[in-house]
Amino acid sequence: MNVIDLLGLDFMHRALLAALFTGLAAPAIGTFLVQKRLALLGDGIGHIAVTGVALGLLTGTSPTWTAVIVAIIGAVVIEVIREQGHTNGDVALALLFYGGLAGGVLITGLDGQGASSLQSYLFGSVTSISANDVWFTLALAVVILVVTLGLLPQLFSVASDPEFAKAAGMRVRAYNILVAVLAAVTVTVAMRTVGLLLVSALMVVPVATSQQLARSFRTTLTGAMGVGVVAAVGGLLLSAALSVHATVAPGPTIVLLALTMFASTWPLGVWLRHRRRLRAPFPAVPPLDEASHSHEMTPEDHAHIHGHDCGHPAVRHGDHVDYVHDGHRHAPHGEHYDEH
Repeated sequence: MNVIDLLGLDFMHRALLAALFTGLAAPAIGTFLVQKRLALLGDGIGHIAVTGVALGLLTGTSPTWTAVIVAIIGAVVIEVIREQGHTNGDVALALLFYGGLAGGVLITGLDGQGASSLQSYLFGSVTSISANDVWFTLALAVVILVVTLGLLPQLFSVASDPEFAKAAGMRVRAYNILVAVLAAVTVTVAMRTVGLLLVSALMVVPVATSQQLARSFRTTLTGAMGVGVVAAVGGLLLSAALSVHATVAPGPTIVLLALTMFASTWPLGVWLRHRRRLRAPFPAVPPLDEASHSHEMTPEDHAHIHGHDCGHPAVRHGDHVDYVHDGHRHAPHGEHYDEH
């Protein structure tokens, strides 16, 4: 059977739909995780979702639903622990890593199935996804996209500067928990596409790729979603093409394609950042003459040079430099400034 014949099969249609929406949803919430410096949160939630899958297999219920519930509980717990400061964020993530995976393997052993029953959930099995799983994936992906894009200003403020957001009256804790819950839902959405052990890659690598070229948060978010779609759909098609000659799993192929896209854009990103650094914001000026040192003159009468750290124009008075910012002059290095 060739690739054209494979694309005409119903299971490939379902797989392509699941890959498309997963590629959109995973980088959308992953952008906020990267902004919060919690890139590994998705990996930790993916590990604890293994326990949820095992509980579903043990009880005979839907492993997807039990994975959603357990992943949300774990995400909320880790966010509360991280916020309260009872332990470091990386230590709390480690607890999720080891406890979730160990619990899943233990429960499947009690059920008599063994760890092999978790294979399709750990590394994905998008080609065996059912119609109900597709609709479930689409519904959760739509919820993630609507909430993420609808609350984009609030989530960005909380992720970028939580102290300022709190001072502005925003409910920072509620938004942080919301991001954690959305990350947990995203993990279960991508569970059948790339697998629980690889889901974090689809949440983070497209964001890192988009950051090579983008200069704003909104552009990064849009670019990451585009990269995610190309990686998810392209990886699925590539695995289908290679499966004619060998057994190629779609999940690892999707992740490797995303990493290839990052590697290909990295040199361009380095070049662009180098070009931006070469653009000096303030041109060099000749030394000031004696007349320009007069305290009778206003800051506008002086030639300006770029400050050392603040990035704002500076006015040179005698043997020290006064930095001008928003109409106010500041003396550097803790010196007292006398108004003239």
